[in-house]
Amino acid sequence: MDTERRMDPALYKAATQGKVASLRQLVDPEDPSVLSSTTPQLNSALHLAAQHGHAAFAVEVLDKNEELLVARNDDGDTPLHLAAKAGKLEVAQLLIDRALAWPQDKKSPLIMTNKAGNTALHEAVRNRRAAVAVALLDADPSRGHDLNERMESPLHMAAREGLVQVVQKIVDYTWVGQEFLPSVSLSGTALHQAVLGTHHRIVEILLEKRPELIELTDSDGNNALHYAAQKDHQRAVELLLKTRTELAYKRNHQSMSPLHVAAHYGSTDAIKALLRHCPDVAEMADGYGRNAFHASVENGKANALRSLLRRVRPAELLNRVDANGDTPLHIAAKRSRVHCALLLLNDRRVDPCVRDHDGQTARSLVETKLHTGEMDAYEMYLWKQLKHQEFKRCRKQQLPPLATYPSRRGSNDKYFERIVETYILVATLIATVTFAATFTMPGGYDQTKGIALHGRNTAFKIFVISNTVAMCSSIVVVFCFIWAWQDPVRFKVDQLLWGHRLTIIACLGMLVSLMTAVYITVAPTSRWPAYVVIAIGVSTPAVVVLMLGRDVIFVPF
Repeated sequence: MDTERRMDPALYKAATQGKVASLRQLVDPEDPSVLSSTTPQLNSALHLAAQHGHAAFAVEVLDKNEELLVARNDDGDTPLHLAAKAGKLEVAQLLIDRALAWPQDKKSPLIMTNKAGNTALHEAVRNRRAAVAVALLDADPSRGHDLNERMESPLHMAAREGLVQVVQKIVDYTWVGQEFLPSVSLSGTALHQAVLGTHHRIVEILLEKRPELIELTDSDGNNALHYAAQKDHQRAVELLLKTRTELAYKRNHQSMSPLHVAAHYGSTDAIKALLRHCPDVAEMADGYGRNAFHASVENGKANALRSLLRRVRPAELLNRVDANGDTPLHIAAKRSRVHCALLLLNDRRVDPCVRDHDGQTARSLVETKLHTGEMDAYEMYLWKQLKHQEFKRCRKQQLPPLATYPSRRGSNDKYFERIVETYILVATLIATVTFAATFTMPGGYDQTKGIALHGRNTAFKIFVISNTVAMCSSIVVVFCFIWAWQDPVRFKVDQLLWGHRLTIIACLGMLVSLMTAVYITVAPTSRWPAYVVIAIGVSTPAVVVLMLGRDVIFVPF
């Protein structure tokens, strides 16, 4: 076949549009060599007809030149590959029928591979062309286990894509060879892929028809349960454990059990299922001596830690030290996992008095940042909580001495000065506004008695109280921050957080004052403007919390 010959544009147009009459005009019955011409990508007229789904055109081409059935384009694809990729069932069936009649001494298009090592079945499954894949399997069911360059079989791909019908057809065929060996591929077996894709029906089929897959691992030593734990697929965890409970105790090449993996990725549903079936799996430690508590804290997975705390009873596991002598609380302190550390501190089983190999407690580890000036508001709060817990629970033990406050000036004094100035300004404005509101009571005064006209109104009483709270809170903030310059470091640790929270209270009090003042002064016959103001006022704190989350209660430092 002359692959250098370029295709006539008229033939190209006829092939892509499926015009049989044009084909007959272009091809000389005595010399069909024009069909050997190709496009720049080496696609023949049969490639184009297969890609566009023109079965009648394909029949006409094959009747004139049957050798085009095994012609390859620049990607190594035969016409059957392109029909499979495009999901053109009618053309694919035609090509399959011709392939079945292909001489046995020649390589069949059904087993021919492209440059990626994919057969037509690989391509049909990869592109989710289930109908074409089933037709190919009907022609040769053994092709479901062919491996491509990436060591993936069509069964492997179908499991990943969730093609239940294709998987069922492949596994129904009796297979005597071993389809997959351990540690061959990074992506594991078909069972691994079904678990990753949360295709539970396929998981059930594979466990029933190919039970040997459950023991196999990927190249990192992960079995299918490791994958289910990583992706937090509770249903898959349940199915696998019911089939083979021992999977929960298998380690990968990093000595991590499925529970370690679930804790590492924060998979709370998987943790529940694993501990429900195998509660003692929580005792397993990895190669560094770390259990699931260590793994969840190391990666800052607070939800996973909370789930473990609820379901694991022995206190020894919460205070277990790893190869470095670190408990989960030590790791939380070292990695600044404040949320995890606070969860641990709230559990009475956690011992804050444990010292690591260097003699450090969690409190002293956090304390080291105090001298470097790197401690943020979250860590300041954690440090105070750790000090409080040590004072309550570690009186009879020898502990590292409490750190003294470092020098008064740090590396971020300019930023600190701006924060203090901002708080003083805000608090002063609030105090001024609320003080003025005290003498301009909503609704006015009785000119003869000097008493507020709405003094007996419940809304007025709420106004007076909220206005007073706002003013007094802001006054405390002003006086508190005036003395901030004496010792900035001590102030940042002990008083800045309270000043921040009092400012929030003052703002909320002023907001309530606004809503009640409007409600009092709006005419009773037309209350809707007051209701609109109240709705806006109530939604304002919600919007702030929605934007900032739990950060709103901490100083932006």
